[in-house]
Amino acid sequence: MKKYDNNAFFWQKVDTLFLLGRVNIEKHKGDTHPIYANMIYPVDYGHLNETLSITDKGLSVYVGTRRPAAVTSLIVAVDILEKSMDVKMLVGCTEEETNDILHFLNQSEFHKTVLINRGNEIPAWGFTED
Repeated sequence: MKKYDNNAFFWQKVDTLFLLGRVNIEKHKGDTHPIYANMIYPVDYGHLNETLSITDKGLSVYVGTRRPAAVTSLIVAVDILEKSMDVKMLVGCTEEETNDILHFLNQSEFHKTVLINRGNEIPAWGFTED
């Protein structure tokens, strides 16, 4: 069986998707969530234009402080109240910022997330015999 999980080819496509768009920041670090006053954004938050998601705004993007800003990981979120599943990009996030984002997103008993860290393995089937 071929190994497809978390390899360099997947992340190459994620990088291309990110580089083809532009992030529109809607909430800055320290801003309060518009519905839940106890939730404070740990990093800048916005959407990647010209992408598709469960909202009309595009893919959700959390932007950390590392430069150059590159996709560092993804988060898959499930919301039982909205009956939805969503993928969020973490861009330029340090380990501490990633942990802060996970804490921010997992505060509700109805909304939970998992982290997908960036992989860089090229599977054997990815090499040619040239």
